[in-house]
Amino acid sequence: MAQGKRNVDDYLQEGIYGARETLPDERRMYLTSIRERIEYALYQNQIRESEVYPEIEEAMKKYKELKLFLNGNMSYRFISKYIQLADRHGVSYQVVTNREHNSEYGLILSHPDAVDKETITLPKRSADNGAAPTFWERLFK
Repeated sequence: MAQGKRNVDDYLQEGIYGARETLPDERRMYLTSIRERIEYALYQNQIRESEVYPEIEEAMKKYKELKLFLNGNMSYRFISKYIQLADRHGVSYQVVTNREHNSEYGLILSHPDAVDKETITLPKRSADNGAAPTFWERLFK
């Protein structure tokens, strides 16, 4: 058969196993996106910081076609500030929960098409992990 034509076996395989997905490991890692489309990626510990990364907000202002993917395995209190940021700038977002794989990334800001940025991760800003200060930290502050 010709390259573009599908046969009955293709339809049966898709019915049994689901639609074929390109780069499934990469999509699990990058919360359903692929590396070549990513503007910025933040690790889970970066999302737990109390402040929003200004680079994320600047990118949302600059590119309205971006889509925000958030790790649904994280607590809502950490990802909510980025959801509010996306709402404020009119950027669509999706909370991605994968029960079989918890990605090391907490946030992916992705274009609809390839941009192939060399560096997509941002350096960690501080030691702040979003946790409440301990008794000793409050006492000696």
